[in-house]
Amino acid sequence: MKVVLFCGGLGTRIREYKEGVPKPMIPLGQQPILHHVMQYYSDYGHQDFVLCLGYKANVIKDFFLNLRPQSFADCVVSAGGRQVEYLGDIPTDWRIALIDTGIWRKIGERLWAVREMVETEDMFLANYSDGLCDVDLDDMVRRFKASDKLACFLAVRPPLTYHLADIAEDGRVVEFRTSDRSDIWINGGYFLFRREIFDYMREGEELVLEPFERLIREDKLMAYKHEGFWRSMDTLRDWQALEEMVERGEMPWKRHTIAPAASKRLELALP
Repeated sequence: MKVVLFCGGLGTRIREYKEGVPKPMIPLGQQPILHHVMQYYSDYGHQDFVLCLGYKANVIKDFFLNLRPQSFADCVVSAGGRQVEYLGDIPTDWRIALIDTGIWRKIGERLWAVREMVETEDMFLANYSDGLCDVDLDDMVRRFKASDKLACFLAVRPPLTYHLADIAEDGRVVEFRTSDRSDIWINGGYFLFRREIFDYMREGEELVLEPFERLIREDKLMAYKHEGFWRSMDTLRDWQALEEMVERGEMPWKRHTIAPAASKRLELALP
């Protein structure tokens, strides 16, 4: 299935990381988070991507136009750089459509802008491109296919707890307590759609507001509940938490563990 990735937002809540870097290109370890998300889908056999670009679209385009997998993969270089042995599988040859959908558009508008690229698909995947998880995508797809729904989103628990305050109108604190995550489900940003989703969309609308309300009224929206790992990179604190996981080698979103002994050689021509 094709995978639509929304990569055009301004990322204002994490702008303190570095001005001018689009959020999907903020690195986790040696790869931008966008590459981690794409590798997750690729591990499940989905390697045809449609990237909805916007803010700093040229940065994302430059990354893929000049992509050198050996720059972040473990490898052995010989013959003056003409031979590269990857310590693991040779990176997959993805198909990537890089579509500039504008800077100020909402997620729904970005999806509408690339509708012609998925109109022949019975089903397609979509993602906010700023979160990682270890959900069994095959099972999520299987359950959606078996349903009569037109859209499915990943429902997850919020990763953090908060101190909640009940405050009276006069400012008096009635109660102060820790939030209970067990009763809260939120949208995790991983989606499955049938092509009929576009019949429920209107110009200028946000994806998960008006279109989802129409689906709910017709009982055509489902949630796939996931109790495992999920983390969105909304703030600098989120990035730091994910970066620390990568530094420790704890990456539950990676489906396969590469064995160092399984090296393969790729011949590269010098310019």
